[in-house]
Amino acid sequence: MQRDGRASAVALVGLGLLCQEVGASFGVLMFGLTNPVAVVAFRLVFAAMILLIVTRPRVRSFAGRQWRGIVLLGVVLTTMNVAFYLALERLALGVTVTIEVLGPLVLAVVMAKKKRAWLWAGLAFVGVAALGGGGWDRLDPLGVMFALIAGASWAGYILAAARVGREVAGVSGLALAMTVGAVIVLPAALVIDAPAFINPTIILLGLGVAVLSSVIPYTAELFALRKITESTFSVLMSLGPATASIVGWLVLGQHLTVLEIAGIVLVVAASMGAVLAAGRTAPPAEPVA
Repeated sequence: MQRDGRASAVALVGLGLLCQEVGASFGVLMFGLTNPVAVVAFRLVFAAMILLIVTRPRVRSFAGRQWRGIVLLGVVLTTMNVAFYLALERLALGVTVTIEVLGPLVLAVVMAKKKRAWLWAGLAFVGVAALGGGGWDRLDPLGVMFALIAGASWAGYILAAARVGREVAGVSGLALAMTVGAVIVLPAALVIDAPAFINPTIILLGLGVAVLSSVIPYTAELFALRKITESTFSVLMSLGPATASIVGWLVLGQHLTVLEIAGIVLVVAASMGAVLAAGRTAPPAEPVA
């Protein structure tokens, strides 16, 4: 039963990654119509609306500890998304996610309790470095900085989402965290580009970004984090650069070099090793009702 649970968790992570990067590519297409902060606002506002309608959370039933976890997750989500799209405005999708994934990888190394976990994390780190394609010196410094901030926030998201997943049943906590994020970012987006919010094309693209980049992946990841440990999840998320590079090539025409392909192979190998290692690691505790 536990093995089946871990297998389903891995499948959820894979689904979340694919949707995440396809949604990110839609976000790139929006850059010609509006700015990154507005893209994040559309993503969080629509995602919050959808999840609130589906879950209908009983906000009065939550304890103070649960609310603190929800607010923390909302703040981390907002920081991660804003930094990610600001980086994506300056860097290719695959490169952005390659730098961003360093956050989860560092978390995986810090939380590792077995030498084998360190081996897989190290192999994934080599793959991430190779995915740079030897062109790190040509990267926009500001874009790199935003991608690093997104990576640090991603590590924080993993910890915060795991906490909310344990303390709040279902996806109500995620719905409220999205709402917190929407409240934070929407005023800034309206100040920067209010006309975008009455443009039908931008609204439709924003809805697509919200569903693909937030609703599906975050829900999938929240359930996955109930069956596998944060460290295993972190290494699995190293598939992100590979997925992003492939989606960037197919959707945005961003081609891969031989070195980048080699990096993808290393990252996939490391992720497979993490899946095998997960069979010997106990999953986190079930969420509190």
